[in-house]
Amino acid sequence: MRARLIYNPTSGHETLRENVGDILNILEKAGYEASAFRTTPEEDSAMHEARRVAEEGFDLIIAAGGDGTINEVVNGISPLEKRPEIAIIPAGTTNDFARALKIPRDDVVEAAKVILKKQKLPIDIGQAGDKYFMNIAGGGSMTELTYEVPSAYKSILGYLAYLLKGAELLPKNSPIDMHIEYDDGVFDGKATLFLIGLTNSIGGMEQIAPDSVIGDGTFSLIIVKETNIRDLVHLIALVINGGRHVDNPKVIYTKTKKLSVKANNDSKIMINLDGEYGGDAPMDLVNLHNHLTIYANIDSMPDKSIPENVNIKKESD
Repeated sequence: MRARLIYNPTSGHETLRENVGDILNILEKAGYEASAFRTTPEEDSAMHEARRVAEEGFDLIIAAGGDGTINEVVNGISPLEKRPEIAIIPAGTTNDFARALKIPRDDVVEAAKVILKKQKLPIDIGQAGDKYFMNIAGGGSMTELTYEVPSAYKSILGYLAYLLKGAELLPKNSPIDMHIEYDDGVFDGKATLFLIGLTNSIGGMEQIAPDSVIGDGTFSLIIVKETNIRDLVHLIALVINGGRHVDNPKVIYTKTKKLSVKANNDSKIMINLDGEYGGDAPMDLVNLHNHLTIYANIDSMPDKSIPENVNIKKESD
């Protein structure tokens, strides 16, 4: 079996570059003939390499870096009919996807060792036009702060950078007039933001979609209706305090397999895909059920986050 490590040398204060040899040794121990590719400043470098090795018939791709690197790998292989399995080694800022899969986020070598456990999970992927996302999509004035945080701040301050920028933007927050269609209904009016998630971890917080089940074929949909600063601060407090925001009258929280969003009047909605700008509405977003298979630290994942019909043996069983 062949495995290709695709790593971003600038992620994680260059810890990836220093540990490539150890990671390749772990892959060899797992039974793979392993090689590595160092991403370049060229646009979509990781995506192009993932597509190339997938078409060559590699069995496994390891995406090592931040959420952006992982998103590129997902976009490289998701359009293909024959897709390799994937693993991730987190070395970025929020590492939402790794957080949900309980993969170590503070030691890249320990993250690689998850592959030795041979525990794999089928996961859903979101499709938005000709782009793909593995964790979150959204729109609204509050989601736009991710575009305004300088990369240097992300590297130094991590998620704190987003919180600081968010606090700065709160007084400027303006709800957007939008039309959203989802499986069980329609929302038409002004909203501060909408989010659809594939895991329970969004922006470093694990309570935004408290009952999310990985790979169950649905998105967790959150629509925050028109709010003022006091409402937003209150909702954030409810998120932190056990995910109780889902019962607030300012919030629509449900599950859906697809979503269509467009702006009303002269409004503009920039769509955020995994923290990056993904185009403007109108846009259709669809859940691709069990589209990829990924290595996960399933022993550490709560049973409620895994579909009941997925029979995966834990080491503790």
